[in-house]
Formats: sequence, structure tokens, C-alpha cells
Amino acid sequence: MKRRLDLFGVLVLSFAASVSGGIFRDLLIGYIPPAALRDWRYLGISLAAGVVTFISHPRLSRLQAPILVFDAAGLALFAVSGTQKALTLGLSPVIAALLGLLTGIGGGIVRDVLLAEVPLVLRKEVYAVAALAGTLVVVAGNLLHFPVLGAEIGGAALCFGIRVLAIRRGWQLPRADFQAK
Repeated sequence: MKRRLDLFGVLVLSFAASVSGGIFRDLLIGYIPPAALRDWRYLGISLAAGVVTFISHPRLSRLQAPILVFDAAGLALFAVSGTQKALTLGLSPVIAALLGLLTGIGGGIVRDVLLAEVPLVLRKEVYAVAALAGTLVVVAGNLLHFPVLGAEIGGAALCFGIRVLAIRRGWQLPRADFQAK
């Protein structure tokens, strides 16, 4: 909304942010067409969210803290489910963790690139690291033969916890210190 997009632009960004990570994961694992293109509900939910955002953005801007908490929950859910999908298909633990990470952060990266910005996860927030921590718990649980649901809950809880703490405490990763001469 800050970029003053029209309704169509908001809907394109809503769809891209919602499903890009899962689409990339599905393409990389050979699940074609990707789940987001097989089921109309992905499109419907993302477009509904875009319409609500477009109509309600002045009120939503006052709800920034709860929105960030819901975003942290979504990050945890997508990172963990993406990892589990890759493990279920028999991919290596390292690749499964990376695909889970991509599932969690891919949509935000595509959104930022479409807006001609350096992706937020590459420059500022403890976001990708939280997702990666969650994926590693799922992978470790798989390697140790823990129950799948327990590993998923543990991974999601760790990802969510790290992200919420980072938001509340203002944690950021170190940045390159560049000074032009």
C-alpha cells in the first residue's frame, strides 16, 4: 500500500507473496504443476487477503504488531511443511531444510523483487534464520526417527519463538559495514 499500487497490483503481489515459495519448491522437486496452481483455493485465499488489505489498509496499519505475529506463524507453518514435503519425497536432509527455507521465505523475496527492493530477508530481519532453525528441527527429528508431528510442532515452535523474540527485542543480524570513499 505504501507504493500506491492499484487494486490489480495489490492482488498480483498478494498472490505472489502467498504462493511463490511453495511454487518454487514444487518446481524444484518435480511436482508439476505446483500445488498452488492445481487448487483454486490458493488463488481464492490470496486474492481475498489482497482485497481485504486493499480495502482495510488504514485500519490494518494500526494492527502492525498482531500482523507480525501472524506472519511469524505463517513462516513457521510454511517452513516446516515445506521441509516435511521434501523429506517425504526422500530428499536429503540438507536439501529438505533448504527447500523448507525457500518455502517459508520465497514469497517475501518475490514480493520485494516485484517492488524493486532488496529482499527484506537479505538485509534486515531475523526471518530466514528463524525459518532455517525450524527446518533443522524437522530434519533432526526425521534423522532421529522422532514422530513426524512432534518434530513439526517442535520446528514450528522454534521458528515462531525466534521470530517473535526478534520482533519484540529488535534483533537483527550483523550487516556489512560499507563506506564509500
